[in-house]
Amino acid sequence: GFMDEFFSEIEAIRNNIDKIDENVTEVKKLYSVILSAPTSDQKTQEDLEAITNDIKKLANGARNKLKTIERNLESEEQERVSADTRIRKSQHAVLSRKFVEVMTKYNEAQVDFRERSKGRIQRQLEITGKATTDEELEEMLEGGNAAVFTAGIIDSGISKQALNEIEARHKDIVRLESSIKELHDMFVDIAMLVESQGDLVENIEQNIAKSVDHIEAAKEQTKKAVRYQTKARKVMSFFFSFLSSHINLVKSPSG
Repeated sequence: GFMDEFFSEIEAIRNNIDKIDENVTEVKKLYSVILSAPTSDQKTQEDLEAITNDIKKLANGARNKLKTIERNLESEEQERVSADTRIRKSQHAVLSRKFVEVMTKYNEAQVDFRERSKGRIQRQLEITGKATTDEELEEMLEGGNAAVFTAGIIDSGISKQALNEIEARHKDIVRLESSIKELHDMFVDIAMLVESQGDLVENIEQNIAKSVDHIEAAKEQTKKAVRYQTKARKVMSFFFSFLSSHINLVKSPSG
């Protein structure tokens, strides 16, 4: 019957989310491999790209299914609220929470990888006697072009190996930022999805707090506030600020 169909749909969404979770674990391993070698090999980059695309596909699937269930529940509630409706609403809320958690975990892994890649560039520049502040490095990265990025460094007697590593890290960051931009709309949608679910607020707030702490800690180490100038930077923190604003909307009617 109808509920059987619903539960098989729920199972499909749960499988998607579990698979995303497994992929995020794999992505973290690949990030570590990339960070541990001066330059990453082609195979590692291809593996990372394949898993990143898989996450995007699975997340789109889960997001669309959850939105369909949400629309059906809304139209149903206008007619009547039955015991079945309440069961479906509860299942939808649980999976929405799981989805938010796994995508937040992925976003945090991306932010962490970007910070660590940037740290490697900073260290290589320090070795060559060209120390940069966090702010200066952000400005250099903003160009997005590896040749322009390294042009100002070549004259400083830098070794070919150090230059290769800097260029490789820069490419990693450019690739990462393009992936984060692609997920931007998805993050906005997730925020919308949980907007009306008051019981999720506390959980999401904890996730946001953790991410904000992480970003603040990174900023504190440089003893300088980072200007979030680049579009990609804004995209990374967009998910968290967007969720924050929606949480305030959820809270205000009861407050």
